Amino acid sequence: MARRTISERLARLEAQKKTLQIRLGKQERAIDTRRKILIGALVLHRLEHEGGAPFARELAAWLRTELPKFLLRDGDRGLFNDLLTPQGDDRASSDGADDHREANR
Repeated sequence: MARRTISERLARLEAQKKTLQIRLGKQERAIDTRRKILIGALVLHRLEHEGGAPFARELAAWLRTELPKFLLRDGDRGLFNDLLTPQGDDRASSDGADDHREANR
């Protein structure tokens, strides 16, 4: 069996390195995606099961403020219609806050 030249061996090692880098990138993206899913699941769980708790109300209000800035596509916004629509308590508190701001002008 003929022995490979150094340049052939280097080319083979470079190809292996490239393959491993691609595999590592896929693994890192999968971990990132899993983390995002778990964080989202936690947030949705808190909103669904602890909706009346002060923290959940503040979280919902924060999401209604931040999500419209973060979601650029109409299709993405449509996925969060239930979170973006102010609830009864939020409308009352935001209306009062607006009145307070108007009075201070």
